[in-house]
Amino acid sequence: MEILQENEDHQSQHLPHVLVIKPPPPLTLFGEKFISKKFQLLQAYESQLPLDQFLSRHAHSIQAVLCSGASPITVDILKLLPSLRLVVTASAGINHIDLPECHRRGIAVTNSGNVFSEDGADAAVGLLIDVWRKISAADRYLRQGFWPNIGGYPLGSKLGGKRVGIVGLGNIGLEVAKRLEAFGCIVLYNSRKEKAVSYPFYSNVCELAANSDALVICCALTSETRHIINREVLLALGKEGVIVNVGRGAIINEKEMVQCLVQEEIAGAGLDVFENEPNVPKELIELDNVVLQPHRAVFTTESFLDLCELVLGNLEAFFSNNPLLSPVMDE
Repeated sequence: MEILQENEDHQSQHLPHVLVIKPPPPLTLFGEKFISKKFQLLQAYESQLPLDQFLSRHAHSIQAVLCSGASPITVDILKLLPSLRLVVTASAGINHIDLPECHRRGIAVTNSGNVFSEDGADAAVGLLIDVWRKISAADRYLRQGFWPNIGGYPLGSKLGGKRVGIVGLGNIGLEVAKRLEAFGCIVLYNSRKEKAVSYPFYSNVCELAANSDALVICCALTSETRHIINREVLLALGKEGVIVNVGRGAIINEKEMVQCLVQEEIAGAGLDVFENEPNVPKELIELDNVVLQPHRAVFTTESFLDLCELVLGNLEAFFSNNPLLSPVMDE
């Protein structure tokens, strides 16, 4: 047994290295899924060395890196990794990766593809239902003992017939649209490009808001989409309007949204993401017409297991010189 173990240790030393600066949640929960005969994880977070020293020590052996939003791949990190040829992120969003620099260096990038699409869409529609039907607020009302003493809770709003504008008709946005159609909603959308779908397209987000009863934010965070939802858009949405965000917090100008909610210039919000996570404005926590989640819209046991398979598949494809499963460099 000792000889077998020695042989395995010797073989693992010669496997190509995959850097992990901080473990993404799927690795933390299902680390055994990442065991492979084609590569070895190099776990920087377990080292006592400062990160720059750790990277310098292993710079020429690191061909791939596994990351998430908690471990940004910046130009400074890339400069320390001259042998890097692949960045695999365990997220749908890629705003934590310096894509132009990766492209310049010939480094491929993969993300979670459509692994999170269905769960993200479920959560987005769930938040919308919760806000319109006042489910969480009514739950608090009942638990606080108000029902016997005060009586029935204020009426919520029906979903059917509502006009819902989707900002970002990508993988998650399309799944949101499918679900909303089943509820009898009228779907409108804004996206970088007009899609081959039957839903009305609005190139201007403000015009989309003016023609919608609710906005559901599903787009990626980029320099173009940062604060794309501002006070002007929210005022166009109007006093009866609801906003849901399962994209990234900074897509909405959070201060202006809070102001609109406090001043009752929009009717409510369902928020999974925030501009300065994990810090959430106190005003949002205190408002009864706002439903909050700690950035968990796409996280389920099933999606994490599927993501483990995809991440492992991308890494093994790379080290086997096969096509990557979910490349994003050319998007």
